[in-house]
Amino acid sequence: MPRARQTSRAAMIDQLLSSDEPSLRWKTRVHVLGEDPSSKKLRALSAEVRESPRVQALLKHRDAQGRITSGRTVYAKWQGAHWILTHLADLGYPTGDPALHPIRDQILDQWLAPEFYEEFTAGKKTDAYKHAGVPVMHGRHRRCASQQGYALYFLLKLGLTHTRIPDLVERLLHWRWPDGGWNCDKDPSAAKSTFIHTIHCMRGLHLYAERYEDKAARSAANKASEIFLRRRLYKRLADDRVIKEEFVKLHYPLYWHYDILFALKVMTETGHVRDPRCSDALDLLERKELPSGGWPAESRYYSVSNNIQLNADFVDWGGVSRSRPNLWVTVDALSVLRHSGRWCP
Repeated sequence: MPRARQTSRAAMIDQLLSSDEPSLRWKTRVHVLGEDPSSKKLRALSAEVRESPRVQALLKHRDAQGRITSGRTVYAKWQGAHWILTHLADLGYPTGDPALHPIRDQILDQWLAPEFYEEFTAGKKTDAYKHAGVPVMHGRHRRCASQQGYALYFLLKLGLTHTRIPDLVERLLHWRWPDGGWNCDKDPSAAKSTFIHTIHCMRGLHLYAERYEDKAARSAANKASEIFLRRRLYKRLADDRVIKEEFVKLHYPLYWHYDILFALKVMTETGHVRDPRCSDALDLLERKELPSGGWPAESRYYSVSNNIQLNADFVDWGGVSRSRPNLWVTVDALSVLRHSGRWCP
């Protein structure tokens, strides 16, 4: 590695460690520098995350029972309870906090509602919307399983244990397509899983398998990984063209979307980031590093508002720039490169 790049990355680490954001300091120390999150110092930093202005803004809209009241449903983009816990799981929020139990129960009530146990056969797209429940077309369940998959992940990550969590796993395994992934496409001709739903289900199942030594969840997560690895995380099988331009742009947060950095992050978590088939995505990520250091957010999916409105978040995640690094993107990029063996801090 050129000395200038090594120097700029070291400078970015110094900037991250001196940030006013305890979450950036926590992510740097745990994911980039490899410190033990269970150590006394890191637990103290995690407690600082919980009390930070960012986290307090995310958790501001709670009722007397502690449930999130922002948005019409838990899935309201991007201010509903589902997205609040998604953020907390990534920020280094302390695990096992009983103050989050009411929000956990909201999530489980939503994603394990009776409608997700009801299914019916649909012959055409219009039929799929005529009944409550999960439509089945040509033997494939057309379900937006990323909702249950992401919930499985963040509930486990936050240590919000509950006897109903295995039910999320059961639903995901039940809805799985023959190629090992998931898809909600109501077009009867759709026969392949989609990246969007599969990445979140795979991530949740892998973490469940790690926590509970569950063989079925582990097998499902490993099979799902091949959907991405065979396509080098972003390329078409037929001709190696980019599947979708948004896949090769960098974002933070991603919410339910997909890009190469998030894919590499999940491949790191699941133990696949050193697979040679991740090399193209790693090469592309390195090419996106700014000359002065760090990585930019190249696009975003949110606006910022304290009011409840569609596609608005309660906090600013650093914005978009072609020349200025986004620290949330940068810390994830440095983590991926470290775990892939391409760089050592």
